[in-house]
Parts: sequence; structure tokens; C-alpha cells
Amino acid sequence: MAFPTETVYGLGANALDSAAVDRIFDAKGRPPTSPLIVHVSSIHMAQLIVAEWPSDAELLARRFWPGPLTLVLKKHAKISARVTAGLDTVGVRVPAHPVALALLRAAGVPVAAPSANRFGSISPTRAEHVSASLGERVDMILNGGATEVGIESTVLSVASDYPILLRPGMISREQIEAMIGPVSVDSTTPATGGHVSPGMHARHYSPATRLVLVGPRDALPAGHGAYVCISMPRSAGRVIVMPDTPDQYAAALYRTLHELDAEHLDWIAVEIPPDAPAWFAIHDRLMRAASR
Repeated sequence: MAFPTETVYGLGANALDSAAVDRIFDAKGRPPTSPLIVHVSSIHMAQLIVAEWPSDAELLARRFWPGPLTLVLKKHAKISARVTAGLDTVGVRVPAHPVALALLRAAGVPVAAPSANRFGSISPTRAEHVSASLGERVDMILNGGATEVGIESTVLSVASDYPILLRPGMISREQIEAMIGPVSVDSTTPATGGHVSPGMHARHYSPATRLVLVGPRDALPAGHGAYVCISMPRSAGRVIVMPDTPDQYAAALYRTLHELDAEHLDWIAVEIPPDAPAWFAIHDRLMRAASR
């Protein structure tokens, strides 16, 4: 079942049922090295599927849940290794969307749910994006309208003594450090084996159309395309002006890429956003989307 969260739409199945989890991987064409985030309805439910609940997890969960923060913790034996890419850790969060929370409470089980799209493509922020990407591969789509945050959750490992930011999101490193102290960053793609977090593949979140990142003085590619920018429009190519605040930009990013991708352009050129901490997650998504 596909369902809305505040970040993107998820493709969910019972995290305690290995056969159900297998259907997620089959529907998405997802490699087994990429783990699934487990969604729960409360801190109590999260504690039931992990082996340890450190003080940092308690502080962050009480501050940011429900919300777009995934905590990676040592997993309980009841969680299948299929969910966690064979690792002994699991990512878990409480989503901040009324439809998602109602679903989780009605199901009464933890729900494993990556983004509801074919692996590596643009994440869905509307129900129609799910339908276009997965079609009959999904049994049901709960239509909750457009998502609010627009990009995937921040993923933070608190499975050891040293917190590690694995995937940036709209809950920033600075917000987390204000709660628990210094946090290191490691979002590199592992050479082999399971990934400790989703979103660590070098190429991800990508439209079918060629996407290139450009600076204000870079030449645009040849052919027919669209220039997605924040600053004053350029005189070349079709121009789409994006919001100039990180939150609003993130909320519009995937929707804009979906719309442009459907036009079968030769290219989509995206102006590199400001080099500031608040834009870190957006930089991450764009760099992976532009990777070839």
C-alpha cells in the first residue's frame, strides 16, 4: 500500500512479515543492499523493535517525533534482515502526517516503507506520481494530497557512542547538535555490502531526463530544455524560478522535476543552490540526481 507522509509517499508493508517486505523490493526494483525505514505510530512502538534505546534517541524522539527524522538503532531480532540489508541496525521514525498515523494505528504493526516509486527515480510527493511510477505494482494508494516537506527524512545513527548523520534532511545537523552535541557526517556510498541508510547510492532521485547542475556563469546544454533557478532568470532556455527559502524549495523540488520530466526535454539544468547549511539536504538530492 502506498501512503502519504510529510516527506514523500511511502510504499508500505508489514515490517514483521518477510514475504510482505519482499514485495516492496520486487515492486520498486530495489537492490537488497538498500535498507528500509520502519514507520511506527509512537515512541513506545519504536522501542519494541529495537534492541537498545539510548538517551540520545529519547531526547531526539521527544523533540522531533512525529517528524522527518529517522533514527538508526540496534535492531530487535523480530525485524527481518531483509528490512535492514543484512545489518544489525534498523532505521525507525514516527511520521507527521494524519493519514500515515491513522494507518499505523489501525495496522497495529510497524510498517517498512521506502519511497513509493521505482528505485533511483524521483520520489513521489503526490498520489499521481506513485501511480505513474508503480502502476499495478501497488495494491492501493491512499491519496493524502501533496506532501508538505517534499524530500526524504534526515537519517541519524545513534547505534554507537558517536552520532553520525547518514542522510541530510530538513531537520538539520545544527538542530540535532543543539539537542545532543557534536554529530559527524558520513553519507558516502559503501563499496560493498549493505548500506546503513537508504539514499546512499551515488545516483538517486533522478529524472529520466538528463539533469545537470550549473553555476550562474555556466553555459546551458544544447537542445531543448528548462533552466531551474533561484536567482534572476537568464535569457537562455525556458526558465522556472524556484522559491528562495530552503523549506519552500524542498517542498517544490520533486514536483517540479516530475512536471519537467513528463515533457521529455533534452535536459533540465538546475542552478546550484546557496552554499549554506540550511541547503545541505537539497544539495545532496541534486548532486545524486545529476550523477550519471
